[in-house]
Amino acid sequence: MRADRRRALLALADGSVFEGEAFGQEGETAGEVVFNTSMSGYQEILTDPSYKGQIVAMTYTEIGNVGVNEEDVESHRPYVEGFVVKECWQEPSNWRARESLDSYLKRAGIVGIQGIDTRALVRRIRSVGAQVGVISSRDLDARRLVERARAHPGLVGLDLVSEVTCREPYEWVEGTWNLTEGYRRVCHPEGAAAAGGRPLVVAYDFGIKRNILRNLVDVGFRVKVVPAWTPASEVLAERPDGVFLSNGPGDPDGVPYARENVAALIGRVPIFGICLGHQILGLALGGRTYKLKFGHHGGNQPVMDLTTGKVEITAQNHCFAVDVESLHGVAELTHVNLNDRTVEGLAHRSLPLFSVQYHPEASPGPHDASYLFSRFRRLVEGATG
Repeated sequence: MRADRRRALLALADGSVFEGEAFGQEGETAGEVVFNTSMSGYQEILTDPSYKGQIVAMTYTEIGNVGVNEEDVESHRPYVEGFVVKECWQEPSNWRARESLDSYLKRAGIVGIQGIDTRALVRRIRSVGAQVGVISSRDLDARRLVERARAHPGLVGLDLVSEVTCREPYEWVEGTWNLTEGYRRVCHPEGAAAAGGRPLVVAYDFGIKRNILRNLVDVGFRVKVVPAWTPASEVLAERPDGVFLSNGPGDPDGVPYARENVAALIGRVPIFGICLGHQILGLALGGRTYKLKFGHHGGNQPVMDLTTGKVEITAQNHCFAVDVESLHGVAELTHVNLNDRTVEGLAHRSLPLFSVQYHPEASPGPHDASYLFSRFRRLVEGATG
């Protein structure tokens, strides 16, 4: 252990304990421990609100080598409860870097641990399942940390959406990033949709990622974001051409108000849902969801689009899934995960709505599924034309 590093422990509820070094904010944190298989994009992972309530362990061995910048964020701050890596690189080498990962986590108050055997940790999660863990550089008594992990409530039944959603509605006008312009901004007058301009999409913020909003702008939408608890009547009062249901953290059964509002919108307006939005739409259609053993987290999940027969490599981050049998006769299975055959996409048999469990907006990638935003645009045009 380096002389300038403090000892830290990661203790799991099953009694497993891993010893390493503290980085980021020193202290203690708790959350459900999951592993992410992405080789890049750690800044986007850290700032994805869907990770609220979770400690993320990266399977790639060296994290932090490209540093941190102010552009590659998916929200205004990191939302992970803790961060676990094999090695946190202290001297980033990238022309866009503005600070090190260690410094960034310190500023954000995120507790991290490095130097543990991440392969052993992943094998444990895969065999036992995702479970609560505690990272601490403050209390190094393994027995006490295991007890605190066992006492932590976990994710089931919790409403984490209310902790990450916006507090007031706002308009989003920023498109995706490119090397010459950075983020492109699109200006439009009020009422442009009614005047034959950009159609209006109201986006429910259950923990929305910024790159989703950028992709909606890129395919020609005017976007208004509303808090997760916004009544369906207020959404319809905007006279939207479509409604988007965003990603977000935790258990879809923990946000019954979202299910009720979405149920009231079904059949009134075209709907597209991603991740938690997909699960909430499934519940609103009368279906059920269930918790996966260790979830899907990473940028290399193979999914087949059953409508085309094509296979796409996707980025995913979810611990729950929709039970397709619970929607028999109501919705059709459109996408399936080729690793475990779980539901990755649904579409209603007659109404203009569809959803996917994965992330077509993934940044830095893969981009195989970005066509889904254009599919939503065509759905809206078909409904309004």
